[in-house]
Amino acid sequence: MRDRHPLVIVVVLALLVPVVVEGQARTPATRAGAAKTATAKPWTPPRTPDGQPDLQGIWLNNDATPLERPKALEGKKFLTDEEVAAIERNAARLFGGDVNSDAAGGDNFFLAALANPEIYKNRNSTGTGVGASRRIDHRTSLIVEPPDGRMPALTSDGRQRRLAADMAAFAAPRPRPPAGPEELSNFIRCITYGAPRIGGAAASYHNYYQIVQTRGYVILLSEAFHDTRIIPLDARPHLPQSVRLWNGDSRGRWDGDTLIIDTTNYSPKSTLLGSAENLHVVERLTRSAPDQINYEITLTDSTTWTQPWKAMVHLHQSRELIYEDACHEGNETVMTGILAGARAEEKR
Repeated sequence: MRDRHPLVIVVVLALLVPVVVEGQARTPATRAGAAKTATAKPWTPPRTPDGQPDLQGIWLNNDATPLERPKALEGKKFLTDEEVAAIERNAARLFGGDVNSDAAGGDNFFLAALANPEIYKNRNSTGTGVGASRRIDHRTSLIVEPPDGRMPALTSDGRQRRLAADMAAFAAPRPRPPAGPEELSNFIRCITYGAPRIGGAAASYHNYYQIVQTRGYVILLSEAFHDTRIIPLDARPHLPQSVRLWNGDSRGRWDGDTLIIDTTNYSPKSTLLGSAENLHVVERLTRSAPDQINYEITLTDSTTWTQPWKAMVHLHQSRELIYEDACHEGNETVMTGILAGARAEEKR
């Protein structure tokens, strides 16, 4: 796996206008600069040859913002500049090499920097956290609806599916060892992380994406398992309900500068935070700056959550390349180890 170590910090950019001290005479140059600023046009995305907004390139999701708002920040949607600076200092100390912290995947990076322990340790970590590169901004949750920044309550069926998914990923205690690979999660088996990928290690592991556009299609390639979504833009209907896919059936359309992707027809074997075949996802991708895409995700499943919910992810342009993710080849010893350990446990 590539070693990506540069520390990147999100800075809110504002238009720089000339500052004139009270009582100071305004020079012609100052007046001209102010007029130029006042008439500056807002940034508009470049276009593809067929006239659509150009989203193409390699994009990185490394937001440190947690999926759900932490209890310690309850009622607080945004951090102050001072609070952001403090969390950045804490993260630099914990994961910059001064202390031997464990790897802090997913939301753990932000939560560790917020709590600021002497050293971060996690018995589930599989490596060191030194050199981790995550973007810290003013938001306290990726979830923007409901306004409390938390996922809606799970239904009874949703809780059962979420528990089963957690047990399959060893994120919750199992009643017995796995009888075979079918009882392990889709990502442990190198099948798929699911789409859209949100929560967990979505912003810290295999978190690069490539977008390719052709006339009539948009292709989203994920670094993880080289999952590829080929999305038609020709207004064709969804597949029949009898046809179910691991990552659902996606249809796209343009609304101004925003690409809207509507996905249904998930497989009963799919899993996204407790949801499965009844999941309906609407994704909105808008290139808001030369190096950023605002990626809004709305999830609806009345059999899993008591109401729809929405999250906003920032994708940042990268000069990296996406290389082959040889998951199955590298995962053989993991799978045999898990199942061999399970058989040994049964013989006790």
